[in-house]
Amino acid sequence: MPRTPQEIFESYIYAGTVSRDADALAESFTEDGIFEAPLMPADAAFPRRLVGRAEIRTAMSAYYEQPAKDGRSPNFEKSAYVLHTTSSPDVFIAEIDTVFDGDGDGDGDGDGDGGGGGEAVTVSLVQIFRIRDGKIARLRDYFAPELVS
Repeated sequence: MPRTPQEIFESYIYAGTVSRDADALAESFTEDGIFEAPLMPADAAFPRRLVGRAEIRTAMSAYYEQPAKDGRSPNFEKSAYVLHTTSSPDVFIAEIDTVFDGDGDGDGDGDGDGGGGGEAVTVSLVQIFRIRDGKIARLRDYFAPELVS
């Protein structure tokens, strides 16, 4: 039985965001899957296009190894997404709000002095997915998060 766009998206979210497993994320793509995303140094041209599972796997592994600015990490209980269907049953749009927690003292460094950078930050991202044979054939980011250094 073919998977729905919701199931495909949830498996992608689990593999890539929750588990941070680049191998599992790459397997969510077709062999020639295209991934256009902010996976390059800040001075590189946007977007960078990754083609094929091997390149996606390599780039995502490097991306996951980068530290988040101010030591923030995503709070998946506060984060949410909405899926929108289109006129094509194989194309859908995901609006994703990822909440990065601060430390609660207003500065993000956890020392309680209020100096630094630390309220929670929400990063909104719009992505377009095209599904082929139950896998992602294309993913495009329309807003690049700036929290990763």
